Amino acid sequence: MALKKKTIALMILCFVVLSATIAYTLEPGTFNNWFNAFYWVMTTMSTVGYGDFFAKTFSGKLFTIFLYIFGIGLLSLVIGKVVEAMGEIQRRRGAGTLSFHGKNHVLLINWSRKTQAAVDEILCYDPKCRIVIIDETGQHPLEQMEQVHFISGDASSDDILLKAGIGEARAAIVFGDNRIDETSLIDGKSLLIVSSIERIAPQVHTTVEIMQEKNIKNFRHVHVNEFVLSHDAISRLAVRSALQEGNSEVISQLLSRQHGDDIYEVPRNPAWRTYGEAFQDLLLQGATLISDHSDMGINRKLDQPVPADARLYIVTDEETYRRIKG
Repeated sequence: MALKKKTIALMILCFVVLSATIAYTLEPGTFNNWFNAFYWVMTTMSTVGYGDFFAKTFSGKLFTIFLYIFGIGLLSLVIGKVVEAMGEIQRRRGAGTLSFHGKNHVLLINWSRKTQAAVDEILCYDPKCRIVIIDETGQHPLEQMEQVHFISGDASSDDILLKAGIGEARAAIVFGDNRIDETSLIDGKSLLIVSSIERIAPQVHTTVEIMQEKNIKNFRHVHVNEFVLSHDAISRLAVRSALQEGNSEVISQLLSRQHGDDIYEVPRNPAWRTYGEAFQDLLLQGATLISDHSDMGINRKLDQPVPADARLYIVTDEETYRRIKG
């Protein structure tokens, strides 16, 4: 197919150049130079026909008729090939056979309603973020969204991961394949996928959904950055909702950037000597300091110094976060 398209392109180029040369040879006084003849051939073939140049001799008019018959037909062939190529690209995009060429994208593996929610949340967090979905279905689940690319295939395969640009990805999230009935097999498939990711691109931040808590040790063994127990968060949220009314609404807000305040990481200010100074300074700016890394008990050690490698997290709205971050 590629050779055929190149051959057609070469034929058209030769036809246009030869036609311009013939036209200039037949009527040098009409066109004055070869470029004007080339310009006339192009306007004639495209049926634009501005009329600033036209054949005056009998031989020139015969050649014009030749261009009408063969030149316009040849141009129609080109247009048809262009439309066909665009249609083929769109078909391959929908079928998930096109490789992704980009960087700093987020890779989502295994399509489900959770993946759909993840896409919405990512775009809420960063509307310009490119997303690549890998799934074994043969149809793009979000074909109407231009910034979402789809790769069809087995995500544990090196070829599929490389087609998805795993080496340049910002992060990879592996969701459990709900089409598998046995939960242990779901975790087994996820483990195989993250093992491939860690082997090919260990620098990519990987998060995986785990169905059974007993399998956590296996995922830690392959150096998964973070994992989420599938039913654990839902169960805890349901209990809190039942026993502490309104508790679940607060947690739900923190889980989504679409509603209310959110959790943000802020850079450590060298002026903050202790957690207490950081807490008070951030509070005056409209934010609440809640943790350093995963330590949420810093409000009980406000007199302790802030370490140089601190990763401080706050709860606030986006406008306040941007002002604090500067």
